[in-house]
Parts: sequence; structure tokens; C-alpha cells
Amino acid sequence: MLLSPYPTLGERIRIGLLWLWCGLVILFLIVPILIPVPLSFNSGTFFIFPLEGISTRWYEVVLGTQRWQAAIGNSLIVAFGTTLIATALGTLTAIALSDAKFPGRRIVMPLLLSPLIVPVVITAVGSYLFYARVGLASTYAGIILAHTALASPFVVVTVGASLTGFDRNLMRAAAISGAKPVTSFFRVMLPLILPGVLSGAAFAFVTSFDEVVVVQFLASANQRTMPLEMFIGLREKLSPAITAAATLMMGLSIVLLVVANLLARRSQRRPVANA
Repeated sequence: MLLSPYPTLGERIRIGLLWLWCGLVILFLIVPILIPVPLSFNSGTFFIFPLEGISTRWYEVVLGTQRWQAAIGNSLIVAFGTTLIATALGTLTAIALSDAKFPGRRIVMPLLLSPLIVPVVITAVGSYLFYARVGLASTYAGIILAHTALASPFVVVTVGASLTGFDRNLMRAAAISGAKPVTSFFRVMLPLILPGVLSGAAFAFVTSFDEVVVVQFLASANQRTMPLEMFIGLREKLSPAITAAATLMMGLSIVLLVVANLLARRSQRRPVANA
């Protein structure tokens, strides 16, 4: 009996129901996130539907008010500092852990990934108690170091994934040719794992830029980041400016995560192309 290459009516119904269920799940997850977007264009001063009118006044408040400008500047300072340190440390750590001869690799790796498992509030309390003793509380350096601890695991994972297809014989060949280890890294290894490094940097930036719990414990009044300013606004005075700020943060995070995803796919294809 020959099997038909075309799906039967029952199979089409099952496939259709599966697509419908997936669409409903995605809708259930996305709708709460997208609600602030239309509210940010409301011309009124309250969170109401339907909108009283369409206006960009709240974006002008976020981008043109000194309080919000300072918060955006603080977020960028902390996020860029965290990205630089986390990317450097995470890349070096991933390179070390990718070596099969690295001692205690099975023990070190879970410890490095523990910030992803431990509740953020515990990390925040611990960071505050430690930084208060060494004088790093209420400083940019303290916030950046705390965010680095949260962001570094993402870099380790993404760079480690890109190193799975890297041939270490290339480094040995560079050494035989007379290249120093630093030169071999920048000329041979880094160009091949660069998509993974950039992907990890994007995740580190988003992690720091969106973080609020640690900042609540460590930041002073002059170091409020954008998420902290939104949290304070929700607690003290509800304003549609919060929805505008949330929309801007959401847009930036989506762009960076899309870029990180594209870079991760590129890093997965690249070893195959070089094989």
C-alpha cells in the first residue's frame, strides 16, 4: 500500500490545532509586555483605555527632563562598564574552561553559573554587606562589579558555545610559527569566536541595563538608573512617563537580543564553514 505524500484531513486538523495553541501561548506571554506601548502615547495623565488622545508628550518628558536624563546616563555608564568587564572576564574564563586539561572544570562551571540560580535579592544583600565594609557602596564601581557578577555567566555560556567548534591546533600552529600567545589570541582565536563574544556582550548589556534589585541596595540618590527611577515612580506617583521609559527600554532590549541571536547563529555556522 502506497502512502500519500500529502497530509490527511486528520493530520491537517492536528497541525492547525497545534499552531493555534502555540499562537495563544505566545499571545498570552506577549500581551502583558506590549500593553505599556499604547499607554505611552496617551495624551492624558492617567492609565486609562481607551486613550484620551495620541501624543508623544511622555517621551518628551523622559528624554527632556533632567531627572530622567540623569537616570538614562547612569544606566548607560553602569551598563557599558559592566559589559566591558563581564565580556573580558567571561571570554577568558570560557577559554580556560574549554580546555579539557583545566583542573576542577566540573566544579568551577556550576559556581560560575550560580548567579543565574541564586535569587537576585540575595546577591543584592550580600553585595551591600560586603561593599559597605570596603567602601564600595553608593559608588559606580560597586554597582558595576555587582552587575558584572550577574552578567558574566551569560558571556561564559555564549563564548563557550562558540568555542566548541574551535580547533586548538590553530593556536599550536601559530605558536610554531613564532607568534606570542597574545598575538595568537587576537589574530587567530578572537576573529573565529567574535560572534559569540559580541553575543555575550549584548546579553551582558541587557542584563545590567534592566537590573533594578541590586541598584536599590547599592545606588545613592545621584546614581539612580532608569529601572530604579521607574520603580520609584510607580511607588510615589503613577505617571504615563513610566510607560514611555518602559517602551524605550523594551525596544533597546529587543534590538540587542535580536542582534545577539543573529550573532549566536553565525557563531554556530562559522566552524562548519571553516572545517
